Amino acid sequence: MKIQERTGAANHRSATSAQPAMGERLPTPPRERKPALAALAVLLILVGALGATMLVLRAGDRVEVVKVTSEIQAGESVGDHVTSVMVADDAGINYVKWAQLGTLKTLKAKSTIFKDTVVMGQMFAKKSDLPAGKASVGLALKEGQYPADIKAGDVVAAYRVGDSSSSSSDKSSSSGTSSSNSLIVDNARVNTKSDNSDATISTGNLSITLLVDQSDVPALTAAAAAGEVSVVLVPGN
Repeated sequence: MKIQERTGAANHRSATSAQPAMGERLPTPPRERKPALAALAVLLILVGALGATMLVLRAGDRVEVVKVTSEIQAGESVGDHVTSVMVADDAGINYVKWAQLGTLKTLKAKSTIFKDTVVMGQMFAKKSDLPAGKASVGLALKEGQYPADIKAGDVVAAYRVGDSSSSSSDKSSSSGTSSSNSLIVDNARVNTKSDNSDATISTGNLSITLLVDQSDVPALTAAAAAGEVSVVLVPGN
C-alpha cells in the first residue's frame, strides 16, 4: 500500500516539474543576421550626410554678380540700369562680377538683354552691330536742351527748336513757324551719355548718342549741326 502511494507521489511530482515555472520565457529561435542590409543602411546614412554637407558648403560659396534692371537693346551699354545679386559660384558659368562693372559699362550688348537677366560675359563686346534699319547719331546739347536726369537707356523724343532771335524776327513767316518746335524723332533710345561733370568749371553741355531709324538720320543730323535739337523723356523709361 505504501509502495503505491510513493509511486503515485513520484509520478505527480515529475508531471508537475515538466511544466515551465511561472514567469519563465520560452526559448526563442536565433535571429537570422542580414549583413548586406546593415551595410546598405550605413551606406545610405553616409551618402545623405555627405550630400547635406556639400549643400551647406555650396550655399556658403557665393559671388556678387551683375543683373540688369531694365531692357538693354543691341548696341547699348548697361549704363546705370544694373544691380547686384548673390549667386552660387560656378566655374562653368561666365558671370560678370560686380567688381567688373566699370569694364562692363564700356562694352555694348550684342543683342537685346531683357530685364532681370543675370549678365554673362558673352552677352557683350567692344563693338556690336546695330540692329537692321537703325543708326547711331551723336548730339551735342546745351543746358536747357535736355532733361537734367537723362541717362543711358532712356527713351526720348527729339524736336527741332528754332533759334529765339530768328524766331522773333520771323514771326510773320510761315516757313519759320513750321520749322520751329517740330518733332524729328518720337522714339529714340539713349545709347551713351557723357558730360563735363569731372571738369573744374561746368558748362552744362552734354554729348549723347541716340539709336534711331535710318530714315530719321538726315533731319536729325541737320538739326544737330545747327544746334537746334532738344530732347525730352517720353513714356517707356
